Amino acid sequence: MVEKKVHSATDSTGKRKGSILKYVGPAFITSALMLGPGSLTLSSKIGAVYGSQLVWAIVVAIVLMMSYTEMCTRIGLAAKESFIGVMLTKWGKPAAVLIGFGAFLVTSSFQAGNSIGTGIAMHALTGINSNVWIAIMTFLAIALLFTKQFYAILEKLMLGLVLIMLTAFLVTFIAVKPSISAIFSGFVPSVPVGSMGLIIALFATSFSIVGAVYQSYLVQEKGWTIKDAKYSIRESYVGIFILGFISFLVMMAAATVLKPKGLMVNNASEMGLSLEPIFGSWAMVVFMIGLLGASFSSLIGNATIGGSMLADGLGFGSKLSNVKVKLSIVAVILIGSIVAVIFGAAPVNLIVFAQTVTIFIVPFIAICILVVANDKKIMGSLKNKAMSNTLGVMGLLVLLYLAFNNFKNIFLS
Repeated sequence: MVEKKVHSATDSTGKRKGSILKYVGPAFITSALMLGPGSLTLSSKIGAVYGSQLVWAIVVAIVLMMSYTEMCTRIGLAAKESFIGVMLTKWGKPAAVLIGFGAFLVTSSFQAGNSIGTGIAMHALTGINSNVWIAIMTFLAIALLFTKQFYAILEKLMLGLVLIMLTAFLVTFIAVKPSISAIFSGFVPSVPVGSMGLIIALFATSFSIVGAVYQSYLVQEKGWTIKDAKYSIRESYVGIFILGFISFLVMMAAATVLKPKGLMVNNASEMGLSLEPIFGSWAMVVFMIGLLGASFSSLIGNATIGGSMLADGLGFGSKLSNVKVKLSIVAVILIGSIVAVIFGAAPVNLIVFAQTVTIFIVPFIAICILVVANDKKIMGSLKNKAMSNTLGVMGLLVLLYLAFNNFKNIFLS
């Protein structure tokens, strides 16, 4: 059952009140946790290798992500229980446990990369061993989790980190003056030779069903109700648009600066060169600050998703003030940091295991979202309309293709 909501962003008449920050939050958290080191690396690599040819892929992935995030926003507003609580009522305990445990495994598999990203960034900035910084950042993340106003701090932290990344790459984009005609040509779908693997990876990182479904939890955590539908739905679009826009800016900076130099983006130093035209000798420092922001935001946000949904699936609740939820989040954070320190990267067996889980759990969660969003009894006036269902089915087909591709690579290669 959903616990008492924190606050409402509207007064009793349903009108807006107070700071504009009350209408900013959940989707910015979702976008921040998706803008991890892997996402930045992927966007840089695509731009460095293929220029603007794959801009269309970002657009499609973000439109689908917007669709599912908006659906989950409405679910969070309309449902009297958490998403997993709704599935527990509809399909029973097995479905609830499957979703919760699956989300925990998927987020845990990415956590090592987030921990490593913080270590790389701080090592580059200070010269101190990256493992030391991984330990420090792990401690800071856990300490932040146990503050009294964790959600409020998380919201402001994520918003700040997103704005820092947006500003750095937007200034660079303006300075390097990429070809406008080349950008527009990139909106025409094409699949350059050898690019399919990167396209699949782009969809996997930019179209996150687990991230989308957690939007419903964040909406309830913030205390929004049906009265806030207009503004919360708009916020979901804006937050995810910024996710896509930053990925686009990173890609275009790499296309304009790195591609002419023939750099393939094999490490963080090469990615940092994309900022050189505007920041000069400070480019690496600025980029590492951006990488730190991306890594730390994903470290906290990713763990929050996995831990909260695991606790909810096991029947412990999902509110961030719940001690059992906090301990579940700590478990994800520690898994990432321990794996990062011991192995230096996620072990191949862990990645394969996570991909195997993803094959089944991600399309299943997408189906659950569509089922709930079309349930008139739960959704009332916020029930899906034709356009949402059309985009939802398109997104599900993409997820099924990604699942088939993973299945083929794991079991048939």
